[in-house]
Amino acid sequence: MKSTTSLARTALALALALAASVAGAQEATIRKNLSERLPMMGTIDEVTKSPMPGIFEVRVGTDLYYTDADGSYVLHGQLVDAKQRRNLTEERIAKLTAIDFDKLPTKDAFQIVRGNGKRKLALFEDPNCGYCKRFERDLQKVDNVTIHVFLYPILGPDSAKKSEQLWCAKDRAKAWQDHMVRDLPIKGDGSCDTQALARNVELGRRHQVTGTPTLVFPDGRRVPGAIGAADVEKLLAEAK
Repeated sequence: MKSTTSLARTALALALALAASVAGAQEATIRKNLSERLPMMGTIDEVTKSPMPGIFEVRVGTDLYYTDADGSYVLHGQLVDAKQRRNLTEERIAKLTAIDFDKLPTKDAFQIVRGNGKRKLALFEDPNCGYCKRFERDLQKVDNVTIHVFLYPILGPDSAKKSEQLWCAKDRAKAWQDHMVRDLPIKGDGSCDTQALARNVELGRRHQVTGTPTLVFPDGRRVPGAIGAADVEKLLAEAK
């Protein structure tokens, strides 16, 4: 019995080693062929088997491509599990772009607390963003939440000026909501330490935040765009 068990373990180890060797050879082939045939694709960060037999996922940064074992054909689109009705590409990108909520530098944000403030949400927003204003007005319906607002002035020089005025306001949360929700002008000349804004821009670029508003939930999920209050409530519930 011991001899049989030992042989089985040896056979399993050999099979695993062979599989790893084959997988390594396939990855090397894909990397070599795609780099030569499609140099504009950029540096390949990762090659892994996809759930679809014979198809490999090729990751370049947070962009996903799909190819055969020889790198002869390439698809750039959505891979969907039809049986389970799941967008596998979307799920994978969500994992790749997730942000560790607990590591966000909230000292560089200001807080808006509603109700008991137990739920958490972080926002990257530009004071000149029309979508952000629409989003902020609908967000008033969401209660029992602490919102960390990271001023993210990426739409031009006036955005930077307004962000400085908001950051230097005596009551940042009130000044923000007066401007975004009630269309009131921002007061003040922005004369205070505004280094936090530069750090916010760097933070956003590091995490590839390319537009506003961008929402970050406690489970790391990020959502770009002005979604409705009902969607915010749903995602907050899922993030528990």
